[in-house]
Amino acid sequence: MLTTGCSFGPPGPDQAGSPPNLPRPSAAPTSSQGGEDREAAITVLAKNLEVPWGVAFLPDGSAVVTERDTARILKVGPESDAEGLKVTEMDRLAEVRPSGSGGLLGIAASPAFKTDKTLYVYYSTERDNRVGSLVDGKLQPILTGIPRSAQQNGGALAFGPDGMLYVGTGDGTPTGALAPDPKSLGGKILRITTAGKPASGNPVKNSAVWSSGHRDVQGLAWDSTGKMYATDSTQPKTSELNVIRKGGNYGWPKADGDSTDAKLANPMVSWPATESSCGGVAAVESLVATSCLLGEKLYVLSVTGNGTVLGEPQELLTEEFGRLRALVAAPDGSLWVSTSNQEDGGEPGPEDDRLIRLVFSDGGAGRS
Repeated sequence: MLTTGCSFGPPGPDQAGSPPNLPRPSAAPTSSQGGEDREAAITVLAKNLEVPWGVAFLPDGSAVVTERDTARILKVGPESDAEGLKVTEMDRLAEVRPSGSGGLLGIAASPAFKTDKTLYVYYSTERDNRVGSLVDGKLQPILTGIPRSAQQNGGALAFGPDGMLYVGTGDGTPTGALAPDPKSLGGKILRITTAGKPASGNPVKNSAVWSSGHRDVQGLAWDSTGKMYATDSTQPKTSELNVIRKGGNYGWPKADGDSTDAKLANPMVSWPATESSCGGVAAVESLVATSCLLGEKLYVLSVTGNGTVLGEPQELLTEEFGRLRALVAAPDGSLWVSTSNQEDGGEPGPEDDRLIRLVFSDGGAGRS
């Protein structure tokens, strides 16, 4: 059975930042579906955003948020008022060419941000997807040639506990030809240095590839033991949540969900695509959560130390806020999730898109 006590504690030292000065919860607690009840208090932190895609935290207690279609980077907080956290435009990247699922996607703050003031972004041009470093408004590409398509552009970007930069990419082809191809950057999780070079210790020397066989990696996270999780969000039949292992092949295009091929890694859990299409992922203590677009919900899983799921996944926020995309664990242990109702397929309300904070009512998730 899933435990009802969601004792979220502070994350490890690799996650920069401190809690912002938050407004009071602006919505009543929500209850989960499936498994045992889990109530959570909801605070709408920011309103009227335009397809927020990536979220990262800075040492001053603020967050940086990308908007896919406007190519803006927003600073959210740490100042707040009765309406929520203060939102200011930090930058707008002229190099970005948004269309389809491409645009300004993932964002990560340097582990040494206090001294180097560097952000890393995943973005689309007319020809390819790229990873770039951003200092004082100057964008410098460090990794180019990631396949670009109308859909399946990936976009996940995060620093791992080892200090390396991990990049989730999309296959972007009708046949899935790039995902198993070791020479292609498409359909992969890449592990690189801050200079964009293949990191030491990768499965193949001088290759940036950490794992392969993915269709569209939009979320990356690590738990306190260093176990890595990733979403694969737009397979035709399923949406997957995977435990990522060095050199693993996660099956696309041979497998969509579970496979009987022993050479392929099966997902930790998968859902029918129409009920999921999950993008973001966050891991805090023994819980792993993923945010879903078509499913319009969070799935919350209780996970053992070896990655086994206990009981049935629980559902939170089901159809309360529409399409959910970004999901990250904040430095105080709370969960931040963004809506994505301003894009095609969404039904935006008067306050969309929104950035939401989730704190479990038993006092475990987040310190406020």
